[in-house]
Amino acid sequence: MRRKDREITDFDEMMEIVKKCDTCRLALNDGEYPYIVPLNFGHEVKDGKLTLYFHCANEGKKLDLIRKNNKVTFEMDCDHNFILYEERMSCTMGYESVIGHGTIEFVAEEDKFEALKILMRHYHAEDFVFNTKPIPVTTVFKLEVEDMTGKRRNNIH
Repeated sequence: MRRKDREITDFDEMMEIVKKCDTCRLALNDGEYPYIVPLNFGHEVKDGKLTLYFHCANEGKKLDLIRKNNKVTFEMDCDHNFILYEERMSCTMGYESVIGHGTIEFVAEEDKFEALKILMRHYHAEDFVFNTKPIPVTTVFKLEVEDMTGKRRNNIH
C-alpha cells in the first residue's frame, strides 16, 4: 500500500469496518476480465480467522465462475463522506475499506440454516426468524479469508 499512514493492519480494527459494511463485493476470475458482484454477507470469527457467508440462487454466472476457480478477492467499504477544502479549492472522499483474498467453499445442505442465521445476524441485532422454505433452492457459500488489509481516509489531510 502506497499510503502507509492510511493502512489498517490490526485485525480488530478491520473487523469493526466489516461490521459497519452492508455490502461485500466479490471479484471472480472470468478469463480476460474480472467479474465483480455486490452481495449481502454475514461474518464469523473463529480462532482469529474470518469467514464470510453469502447466498444466492442455485444457478447463475457467479456460481459457474466459482466452480471453475474458487480463489477470489473481496472488497467492502463504508463511512463515505465528502471532504471539501475551500481554501485550496479541492475535495476528496473519506472512507474505510477492507480488501482481501480467500477461497470459497459451498456450504452443505445440512449446514445451510446455521450459515443463513450467521448472515442474518449481520443485519439484525437479534436472531431473525426467517422463512426456511426457500433453503432448498438457495446456494450458500463461505469465503475463508486468507489475508486482508484495511484502509481509512478521514477528515485529516
